[in-house]
Amino acid sequence: MREGIRRFAVSGFIRSLLACLALAVAPAALAATELTVYTAYENDDLKAYKAAFEKANPDITLNWVRDSTGVVTAKLIAEKENPRADVVWGLAVTSLLVLEDMDLLAPYAPKGLEKLSPKFRDPANPPKWLGNSGWICAIIFNEAEAKKKNAPKPATWKDLANPAYKGQVVMSHPASSGTGFMYVSAWLQLYGEAEGWKFMDALHQNVARYMHSGSAPAAVAAKGEYLIGLGFDVRGSRLKEEGAPIDVIMPKDGLGWDMNAMAIIKGTKKAEAARRLMDWGVTEEANRLYGSTRAIAAIPGFAKPLAHLDKNMDERIMKQDFAWAAKNRARILAEWEKRYGSKADPQKK
Repeated sequence: MREGIRRFAVSGFIRSLLACLALAVAPAALAATELTVYTAYENDDLKAYKAAFEKANPDITLNWVRDSTGVVTAKLIAEKENPRADVVWGLAVTSLLVLEDMDLLAPYAPKGLEKLSPKFRDPANPPKWLGNSGWICAIIFNEAEAKKKNAPKPATWKDLANPAYKGQVVMSHPASSGTGFMYVSAWLQLYGEAEGWKFMDALHQNVARYMHSGSAPAAVAAKGEYLIGLGFDVRGSRLKEEGAPIDVIMPKDGLGWDMNAMAIIKGTKKAEAARRLMDWGVTEEANRLYGSTRAIAAIPGFAKPLAHLDKNMDERIMKQDFAWAAKNRARILAEWEKRYGSKADPQKK
């Protein structure tokens, strides 16, 4: 009798212990994997991208680390020996090509890769980066200020050298902003290096300041602080939709562009979750989301025209050599700094 009672008590103790262990383990099992994602996407986009991905992948949480393209690129290079990012999602492809050359990216071919336009993927097999969407160089022209100053409306890039715009042009610093580097790279490829630097010398005479943000030049021009801001198409479209008295000019002599791209950081300890983000990033759902705010999406036909802009942006953009831009990035930035760095805004500490 006593032996039976003892066996029953021991059995009950074991059952209780197992129940406690189950309760202790359950939260850990249900806890979401946290992915650290470095990005230069606009703040406007981050909430929607995170919500859509996490709805499709409820066991993964995205933790954004956002900054301008140049800062994100420098951070990834500085962390090469001890990576803190798991994935990069929304960085200029010219930066990803620099990172690829430094062997910082892990190859992966996600499901659905074949649907992407060939220009939106690394030609290697398996690829080390994949494009998501494109953004395009534009001139943000404040029409209200132009009327006050009796200033003409530019139609080409070279029109920006007109002395009527002296002290009235702002653009992004190419070392800290992907938007700024997009302009410089495009001009050098559009005109050739000698003529490109000659154009920028003339433009520099009219530039008031070089800002450490891709969207800031468009924003200050929209407010009337300056007549012209060199900003990208998406930002100009949004500002005009909000009622800013601007015209978003897409110069007829050539439209430079860059693409937002994504990649897995080599050495991540969360490779499975990182691959699932890459899988989702090339889906039709993701491309519809990219295309809702971009003139160009990686899957053809998934972008809708931006308000106040031409509907054929994909056809008008320049053919650009992103590999050349990445290979020559350091040299280009050093030359640019030597020529024009005196008008750069102070870096925030």
